[in-house]
Order: sequence, then C-alpha cells, then structure tokens
Amino acid sequence: MQGISAQELAQARPVASHCAELTWRGPRPEERTQAISTWCRDLAQELAQELAPLLSGGKLRVSIAEPEQVSAQAVFDQIGPIAANCLLRCGEGDQTVLFSLDYATAIGLTDFSFGGEGSLPDEMPTQLPRSAAMLVEQFASTVAQTIVMTNGSAERARGDVLVRSESVTRLKPFGADAEVALFKLSISRGDASDWTALFAVASDRVDGLLPGLEAVRIRSRKGREPRDFSRSGFAAMPLTLEAVVGEIDLSLGRLDQLKPGDEIPLTVCRDLPLRIGETVFARGKVGRIDSNLALRVTSLGEASAPRDRWASRGSVESSPPVQAQAQEAQS
Repeated sequence: MQGISAQELAQARPVASHCAELTWRGPRPEERTQAISTWCRDLAQELAQELAPLLSGGKLRVSIAEPEQVSAQAVFDQIGPIAANCLLRCGEGDQTVLFSLDYATAIGLTDFSFGGEGSLPDEMPTQLPRSAAMLVEQFASTVAQTIVMTNGSAERARGDVLVRSESVTRLKPFGADAEVALFKLSISRGDASDWTALFAVASDRVDGLLPGLEAVRIRSRKGREPRDFSRSGFAAMPLTLEAVVGEIDLSLGRLDQLKPGDEIPLTVCRDLPLRIGETVFARGKVGRIDSNLALRVTSLGEASAPRDRWASRGSVESSPPVQAQAQEAQS
C-alpha cells in the first residue's frame, strides 16, 4: 500500500472536517466542579430575587449546596412516600428536574406568604390545604423558569411544571438504578424559620443545566464557519435534474386507443419546475442558447428570490404518461 506524502497530507488538511461529537473533549473534572459551583451560586442569587414577591416581598437569603451523588432509590427514600413533588421542564428539549417540598415546609411557606411567621407545624400533615398546593405550584414554576434563565437557554425555551404528584415514584423522574445529583435548596428571611427544598436530576443530565458546558458546546457547533463546498468531494457528484414542461392525465381506455397522429392538448407551465427526484429545486422559463433548448432559472426553491442565470444544453423528451420533460438541465 502506497503511503501518503507530507505534501499531500498538508493539501488535504484544509478540507478535512470532523464530527463535533468526536472532537469535543468534554470538561475536565475540575472544570465541571467549578461550573457546578458557579451555577449553584448564580441560581441561588436569582432565586432570591424571583421568589421574594411570592413570599410577601422583602429580601430573602437563598443558598444551594453542591450536589450529592446518590442513587435514585436514596432520593426516593429521603423524600418519603408523601410529599409535594413536581417534575419540571427546564429547556427546549427533554431536560427535566425533580423538585420536592415536604408537606410541613409547604405549609410553613404558605403561612409566611400570608404574613405569618412561617413556622413549621409540629406534626406532618397528611394532606395539603388548597392554598398550600397552589403555592407549591407557583414556587416550583418559579424555580423552573429561573433554572432556564440561568443556564443560557434560548428565549423560546420553557420552564414550567409538567406534572405534580404526592408520590415521587409515580412521576418517574429517572430510572430506579440511575445515579442522581441531589441539590439542597435553603431559604430564610430575617429571623424567620429556614425552609428546605430538594431538586434532583440524573447525573448524566446535569451538564445540560450548566451554561459553561453543554450550552457552550451547542453554540460553538452551530457557530462554525461554513466550509467551501466546491472543494469537497461531493461537489463533483452527478445529479439528474428534470425540467417538467407539462403533465396530463389519460384514462386507460384512451391510452389503449392512442395511435400515431393523435393530438393531445398540453398546457405548458409559465414557470417550469426544475426537480431532483420529487423535490423542486428551482423554477425557470424555457428559452434557447444558440441552437439548444435551455431553461432560464428565475428562482431557487419554492419561495426564493429571482436569479438571472441560464440552464443550458437541455433536451426535450417524452415519457409516459405523455409527460414532456427537459432532462439533465444544468444551472
């Protein structure tokens, strides 16, 4: 097998292209740890602002501890059989986050939002009052929207509550054998009680929440400079194009009686479609270049701007069912 010279390799290098998924190395462990720490700090600061109107106004202190890496079953056990659980949608795709408040905390926050001290009840209630259920919905929705706001998602990305349930396993936020990043959210105001909430996400989905990792990778992939297609190996690939002059329908009986000399009316389109298979690539008008039938390209695609170019050296042929086509038109 003949080897490749250094000169040939140097000439090929400018046109080489690799899949971003293969060349992206991913964050180093220390980079990922720093990104998570920064995100927790930024999210806590934003939540302090966003949750204040919901909790009677005033300045809140919010902190988010760096996540514990635990099993999904450990999360389910810590939440317990009954709690105010919400599955949040956080982004454009299928990124979801589990958010949970125990019933005592939900009632304490509700009391505080109505001007009370926000103290937790001595006994864990077995059912949430309607006012507390409504507060949990608003609280969880605010958390989802703030997560979207801090992870650099596009403006159209959504942050809301997909579904609520008192049973966390019924929500199926992740597989029972999954590794999970468990975050602890602490909220306090002045001398009022401290309130604690939990949110969790599968460990392999955490990067989708962090603006310094997954979002940057997606943006860099979308922002790459376009390659010069004329220098690629696909540029010389031959394609057969058809300029359709007209099409008509004939019954099988009429087709069976067809004989030389019969005249069939044919309506010629004003702008002939130039097709690649069933896809209309361009449109144009029939004309001539020298002694050859040609197609003057007036637009590209179905709704493209007019272009002043000519497709030459086309030939007109007939093919059933009595369809005149100009084949191999070259633009």
